[in-house]
Amino acid sequence: MDLKDQLKNLFPDHEVSEPENHEEDQNGIWLQDDPLICKYEKRKGKPVTIIEGYTGADEDFKILAKDLKTTLGVGGSTKNEQIIIQGDYRPQIMEMLKEKGFQVKRVGG
Repeated sequence: MDLKDQLKNLFPDHEVSEPENHEEDQNGIWLQDDPLICKYEKRKGKPVTIIEGYTGADEDFKILAKDLKTTLGVGGSTKNEQIIIQGDYRPQIMEMLKEKGFQVKRVGG
């Protein structure tokens, strides 16, 4: 007997309604209609990958940045509504974002 069955036995009159959060993915991150922009720059001679164009909440933005950094095993930061990842990881980042349900646009090179 799982938890749902136990709750049904305790509360027989309760009707379960399914949430209609079709714009969020499995991690609860807001999915937007506009594509994210993934670009490559050199700052002080070091390569960085920049992701910008996210229109969701700041909490979701930080969760997305942390997920990208931990999966790639690299450093980075979030500043001025941009995710800055140390190194040139455009193909890996674009693939990860597409798996999460985002549209991604590659800019520059």
